[in-house]
Amino acid sequence: MLSSQAYDIAIVGGGMVGLATAIGLAQADLNVVVIDAGHTDAVVGEPRLRVSAINKASQRLLENLGAWTYLDTSRATPYQKMAVWDKDGFGKIAFDANSISETSLGAIIENDAISFALAKRVAEFDNITHIENQRLERIAFGEREAWLTLANGDNVSAALVIAADGANSWVREQCKIPLTFWDYGHHAIVATIRTEMPHLATARQVFLKDGPLAFLPLYEDHLCSIVWSVPPERANELLAMDKVQFERNLTAAFDGRLGICQLESERQAFPLRMRYARHFARHRLVLAGDAAHTIHPLAGQGVNLGFLDAASIIEVISELQQAGKDIGDYAQLRALERWRKADAMEMIAAMEGFKRLFEGTNPLKKAIRDLGLNLVDNVAGLKTVFIQQAMGNKSALPKLCR
Repeated sequence: MLSSQAYDIAIVGGGMVGLATAIGLAQADLNVVVIDAGHTDAVVGEPRLRVSAINKASQRLLENLGAWTYLDTSRATPYQKMAVWDKDGFGKIAFDANSISETSLGAIIENDAISFALAKRVAEFDNITHIENQRLERIAFGEREAWLTLANGDNVSAALVIAADGANSWVREQCKIPLTFWDYGHHAIVATIRTEMPHLATARQVFLKDGPLAFLPLYEDHLCSIVWSVPPERANELLAMDKVQFERNLTAAFDGRLGICQLESERQAFPLRMRYARHFARHRLVLAGDAAHTIHPLAGQGVNLGFLDAASIIEVISELQQAGKDIGDYAQLRALERWRKADAMEMIAAMEGFKRLFEGTNPLKKAIRDLGLNLVDNVAGLKTVFIQQAMGNKSALPKLCR
């Protein structure tokens, strides 16, 4: 039993962002508890439906945390190229890692495989207590500490609580932190697809009139994970189709770039919403990952933004601890909040701009986007900037992501 155990940090949520944050803080000699509503198992068999495009900045974070070595490399797919095109126009752009002397632009990895690697690394730390299959029942904040009560009746106290419990964050709701949000008017359909032609380690995305369709290369040469963003009515149509109908529609939508497409898994759909918490921090509390923000999956940047949160939190809290300051005092957390809000707003604005530019059939918008894509594709210096952005490389990266 854990009754009334005291920690420096209590992290609520045992997903990718929560576990990464725990490792970094433990490396800084802080005593951490992770309260995890679920359990992380090894990933075997058929590909999981939820995958992420891990950019180079996130990869460096996972390497610096010592978790990358625990990743099952047989299930990770480094991709060397990216291809983007406008289905009903002439705009296109192609990125190649070789053009900037890199071996890859990033890697497509199942979310559960990343979580399992992080959980294995977490298990190596004496100063991390990982409580699995337990939900929180109550949370209260005092001047000097926060108190958390688990469903099994155990109590935990901490100088700082980090809420990494996802888009529908229980902690955020309990703390009555308001959300700015809007519905993107799209559902994302995800599935595993077997293609007639090999993917050649290339991430592909086509912009259709009603939303983008991405084919992300998986660990077998003819397997891809798709993310197809469509209006809700179209999503319902696609889900209701029999296997053959869906495959025909998918192959046509993708311009047959990889030949005939065959469905290898179930189809799942989920609504796409932008969420942005009004406060990323309060006294004794910091929000991280999807608890703080969710964005359109247009460029696969959601988890990378979450990993930037983790690295930033680790950096700031470690420095506060070393300076002998109160790690949960809101006055000390304001700079961290401003940093994370600025990064999140930049990404949200970029994704919204892309979405609006590429949706619909307005002739002027089509001309602008086609000219823009081709301009970037043909101007070497500009193209290099976009490649570096795709890899997550920018000036103000947290130390662990450099």
